[in-house]
Amino acid sequence: MKEKRTIQSVEKIIAEFFRENRRMPTYSEMVELLGVRSKSVVNFWINKLVANGILTKDTKGFLKPARASFSLPMVGEIAAGFPSPAEEELRDLISLDEYLIGRRSSSFLLKVSGDSMIGEGIKPGDLVIVDRGKEPKNGDVIIAEVDGEWTMKYFRKQGGTVVLESANPQYPPVKPQSELRVAGVVTAVIRKYH
Repeated sequence: MKEKRTIQSVEKIIAEFFRENRRMPTYSEMVELLGVRSKSVVNFWINKLVANGILTKDTKGFLKPARASFSLPMVGEIAAGFPSPAEEELRDLISLDEYLIGRRSSSFLLKVSGDSMIGEGIKPGDLVIVDRGKEPKNGDVIIAEVDGEWTMKYFRKQGGTVVLESANPQYPPVKPQSELRVAGVVTAVIRKYH
């Protein structure tokens, strides 16, 4: 008996192809991937995925994911303290870009170099997501241009004075002498282990 397709199963098949090949499959490839007989059936599923905001078409009509990445299954929680029994079950589908990025239009990525924020858990080689539209508050980690030099530090404001502090005792606080331009607030840190 042939497997009945759902919009979720079609999305999963296309997302897996996209992750492995770093491109969208062609209509011919989708005929095989979906196990259907014709491109008209593929077109039916493409239209459903576009209508549901899962895929979009660019100005030339080429398909692309509507989000920066497809969703991954959320299968439970894990204790980071004492071991506890955990049951794996599908709880939800989470798109990492939607989870990590609050406002896509005002966000960008930076790769970290240096160890001034290591006490905050931000290490060299990590990626940080920065929201340029967010107003910094005391204690936020920010990206700023201070007297012509770019840095990532804690934002501290006392009265009218701004001091930028590192999360590493080897680095002294930075007090802007002539110019401070905040480029954005760090909203997430991404670390890849392998």
